[in-house]
Amino acid sequence: MTNKIAAYIDKFVKLTEEEKELFSSCFKEVKIKKRQFIVQPNFIAKHRQYVLKGAFRAYVVADEGQEHTITFAIDDWWITDYNSYIFQQPATMFVVALEDSIILQLDYEKEQELKLQNHKFETFFRIVAERGLASQQRRIISNLTQTAEERYENFLNKYPQIVQRVPQYALASYLGMTTEFLSRIRNKRVSKKS
Repeated sequence: MTNKIAAYIDKFVKLTEEEKELFSSCFKEVKIKKRQFIVQPNFIAKHRQYVLKGAFRAYVVADEGQEHTITFAIDDWWITDYNSYIFQQPATMFVVALEDSIILQLDYEKEQELKLQNHKFETFFRIVAERGLASQQRRIISNLTQTAEERYENFLNKYPQIVQRVPQYALASYLGMTTEFLSRIRNKRVSKKS
Protein backbone atom coordinates (compact mmCIF):
# COMPACT_ATOMS: atom_id res chain seq x y z
CA MET A 1 0.00 0.00 0.00
CA THR A 2 2.89 2.41 0.57
CA ASN A 3 3.59 2.14 -3.20
CA LYS A 4 0.45 4.23 -3.63
CA ILE A 5 1.93 7.16 -1.68
CA ALA A 6 5.07 6.95 -3.84
CA ALA A 7 2.91 7.07 -6.97
CA TYR A 8 0.99 10.01 -5.51
CA ILE A 9 4.09 12.12 -4.77
CA ASP A 10 5.41 11.25 -8.23
CA LYS A 11 2.52 13.23 -9.77
CA PHE A 12 3.97 16.41 -8.26
CA VAL A 13 7.70 15.80 -7.80
CA LYS A 14 9.83 13.28 -9.69
CA LEU A 15 11.76 11.05 -7.29
CA THR A 16 14.38 8.39 -7.73
CA GLU A 17 13.48 4.86 -6.59
CA GLU A 18 15.63 5.41 -3.50
CA GLU A 19 13.81 8.65 -2.67
CA LYS A 20 10.42 6.96 -3.14
CA GLU A 21 11.53 4.20 -0.79
CA LEU A 22 12.67 6.69 1.85
CA PHE A 23 9.47 8.73 1.58
CA SER A 24 7.19 5.66 1.74
CA SER A 25 9.08 4.21 4.72
CA CYS A 26 8.04 7.18 6.88
CA PHE A 27 4.33 6.32 6.67
CA LYS A 28 2.45 3.88 8.88
CA GLU A 29 -0.61 2.08 7.53
CA VAL A 30 -3.58 2.19 9.90
CA LYS A 31 -7.05 0.69 9.58
CA ILE A 32 -9.81 2.95 10.91
CA LYS A 33 -13.37 1.86 11.71
CA LYS A 34 -16.42 3.87 10.71
CA ARG A 35 -17.19 6.54 13.38
CA GLN A 36 -13.64 6.30 14.81
CA PHE A 37 -11.95 9.65 15.53
CA ILE A 38 -8.40 10.27 14.34
CA VAL A 39 -8.25 13.85 15.68
CA GLN A 40 -10.12 15.31 18.66
CA PRO A 41 -10.18 18.77 20.23
CA ASN A 42 -7.69 19.48 23.03
CA PHE A 43 -5.25 16.81 21.82
CA ILE A 44 -2.34 17.69 19.54
CA ALA A 45 -2.65 16.30 16.00
CA LYS A 46 0.58 14.31 15.78
CA HIS A 47 -0.04 13.05 12.23
CA ARG A 48 -1.11 14.12 8.81
CA GLN A 49 -3.17 11.40 7.14
CA TYR A 50 -3.19 10.29 3.51
CA VAL A 51 -6.41 8.41 2.77
CA LEU A 52 -5.71 5.20 0.89
CA LYS A 53 -9.32 4.07 1.02
CA GLY A 54 -12.26 5.56 2.86
CA ALA A 55 -13.94 8.82 3.75
CA PHE A 56 -13.43 11.33 6.58
CA ARG A 57 -15.09 14.46 7.84
CA ALA A 58 -13.41 17.28 9.79
CA TYR A 59 -15.78 19.46 11.79
CA VAL A 60 -16.09 21.83 14.73
CA VAL A 61 -18.88 22.11 17.27
CA ALA A 62 -20.17 25.61 18.11
CA ASP A 63 -21.04 26.63 21.67
CA GLU A 64 -24.74 25.97 21.02
CA GLY A 65 -23.87 22.41 19.90
CA GLN A 66 -24.26 22.90 16.15
CA GLU A 67 -21.72 21.04 14.00
CA HIS A 68 -19.94 22.83 11.16
CA THR A 69 -18.17 20.67 8.57
CA ILE A 70 -14.81 22.14 7.60
CA THR A 71 -13.65 19.59 5.04
CA PHE A 72 -13.95 16.05 3.72
CA ALA A 73 -11.28 13.62 2.56
CA ILE A 74 -11.67 10.54 0.41
CA ASP A 75 -9.22 8.26 -1.42
CA ASP A 76 -5.98 10.09 -2.38
CA TRP A 77 -6.73 13.12 -0.18
CA TRP A 78 -5.01 14.39 2.98
CA ILE A 79 -6.66 15.28 6.27
CA THR A 80 -5.83 16.44 9.79
CA ASP A 81 -6.43 19.53 11.93
CA TYR A 82 -3.73 21.52 10.13
CA ASN A 83 -3.55 24.32 12.67
CA SER A 84 -2.87 21.76 15.39
CA TYR A 85 -0.49 19.71 13.24
CA ILE A 86 1.59 22.59 11.89
CA PHE A 87 1.90 24.46 15.19
CA GLN A 88 1.83 21.32 17.40
CA GLN A 89 -0.85 22.82 19.64
CA PRO A 90 -4.19 21.37 20.81
CA ALA A 91 -6.69 20.63 18.06
CA THR A 92 -10.00 22.46 17.73
CA MET A 93 -11.56 20.04 15.25
CA PHE A 94 -12.87 16.52 15.22
CA VAL A 95 -11.80 14.28 12.33
CA VAL A 96 -13.96 11.17 12.07
CA ALA A 97 -14.19 8.24 9.65
CA LEU A 98 -17.44 8.16 7.69
CA GLU A 99 -16.74 4.59 6.54
CA ASP A 100 -14.25 1.84 7.32
CA SER A 101 -10.99 3.28 6.01
CA ILE A 102 -7.27 2.70 5.53
CA ILE A 103 -4.91 5.62 6.01
CA LEU A 104 -1.19 6.24 5.85
CA GLN A 105 -0.08 8.32 8.82
CA LEU A 106 2.93 10.58 8.68
CA ASP A 107 4.34 11.65 12.03
CA TYR A 108 5.09 15.37 12.46
CA GLU A 109 8.76 14.81 13.39
CA LYS A 110 9.31 12.43 10.47
CA GLU A 111 7.86 14.99 8.09
CA GLN A 112 10.29 17.62 9.38
CA GLU A 113 13.20 15.18 8.92
CA LEU A 114 12.09 14.40 5.36
CA LYS A 115 11.99 18.09 4.49
CA LEU A 116 15.48 18.61 5.88
CA GLN A 117 16.90 15.59 4.07
CA ASN A 118 15.74 16.46 0.58
CA HIS A 119 14.40 19.64 -1.04
CA LYS A 120 12.10 17.52 -3.24
CA PHE A 121 10.12 16.50 -0.15
CA GLU A 122 9.95 20.14 0.96
CA THR A 123 8.68 21.02 -2.54
CA PHE A 124 6.05 18.28 -2.40
CA PHE A 125 4.63 19.44 0.94
CA ARG A 126 4.65 23.05 -0.28
CA ILE A 127 2.64 22.05 -3.36
CA VAL A 128 0.14 20.13 -1.19
CA ALA A 129 -0.20 23.16 1.12
CA GLU A 130 -0.64 25.57 -1.80
CA ARG A 131 -3.32 23.39 -3.38
CA GLY A 132 -5.13 23.14 -0.03
CA LEU A 133 -4.97 26.90 0.45
CA ALA A 134 -6.34 27.54 -3.05
CA SER A 135 -9.19 25.12 -2.35
CA GLN A 136 -10.04 26.88 0.93
CA GLN A 137 -10.02 30.23 -0.87
CA ARG A 138 -12.42 28.95 -3.56
CA ARG A 139 -14.73 27.68 -0.83
CA ILE A 140 -14.74 31.01 1.05
CA ILE A 141 -15.46 32.94 -2.16
CA SER A 142 -18.21 30.47 -3.08
CA ASN A 143 -19.83 30.86 0.36
CA LEU A 144 -19.73 34.66 0.03
CA THR A 145 -20.89 35.03 -3.57
CA GLN A 146 -23.11 32.07 -4.52
CA THR A 147 -26.61 31.02 -3.59
CA ALA A 148 -27.12 27.75 -1.72
CA GLU A 149 -28.34 26.13 -4.96
CA GLU A 150 -25.24 27.29 -6.84
CA ARG A 151 -22.94 26.02 -4.08
CA TYR A 152 -24.61 22.60 -4.17
CA GLU A 153 -24.58 22.43 -7.98
CA ASN A 154 -20.90 23.39 -8.17
CA PHE A 155 -19.93 20.92 -5.43
CA LEU A 156 -21.92 18.16 -7.12
CA ASN A 157 -20.21 18.85 -10.46
CA LYS A 158 -16.72 19.04 -8.97
CA TYR A 159 -16.97 16.25 -6.37
CA PRO A 160 -19.73 13.80 -7.37
CA GLN A 161 -17.92 10.95 -5.59
CA ILE A 162 -18.05 12.84 -2.27
CA VAL A 163 -21.77 13.60 -2.61
CA GLN A 164 -22.39 9.86 -2.97
CA ARG A 165 -20.26 8.90 0.05
CA VAL A 166 -21.01 11.42 2.80
CA PRO A 167 -24.19 11.72 4.88
CA GLN A 168 -26.60 14.46 3.83
CA TYR A 169 -26.32 16.28 7.19
CA ALA A 170 -22.52 16.54 6.76
CA LEU A 171 -22.81 17.81 3.19
CA ALA A 172 -25.45 20.36 4.21
CA SER A 173 -23.23 21.55 7.05
CA TYR A 174 -20.26 21.89 4.66
CA LEU A 175 -22.34 23.89 2.19
CA GLY A 176 -23.67 26.18 4.93
CA MET A 177 -27.32 25.14 4.92
CA THR A 178 -29.74 22.97 6.88
CA THR A 179 -30.33 19.35 5.96
CA GLU A 180 -33.96 20.21 5.16
CA PHE A 181 -32.91 22.95 2.75
CA LEU A 182 -30.46 20.61 1.01
CA SER A 183 -33.28 18.05 0.66
CA ARG A 184 -35.46 20.70 -0.99
CA ILE A 185 -32.64 21.60 -3.41
CA ARG A 186 -32.13 17.93 -4.28
CA ASN A 187 -35.87 17.31 -4.74
CA LYS A 188 -36.21 20.39 -6.96
CA ARG A 189 -33.30 19.12 -9.04
CA VAL A 190 -34.91 15.67 -9.42
CA SER A 191 -38.29 17.17 -10.45
CA LYS A 192 -36.58 19.31 -13.10
CA LYS A 193 -35.09 16.16 -14.63
CA SER A 194 -38.45 14.32 -14.67
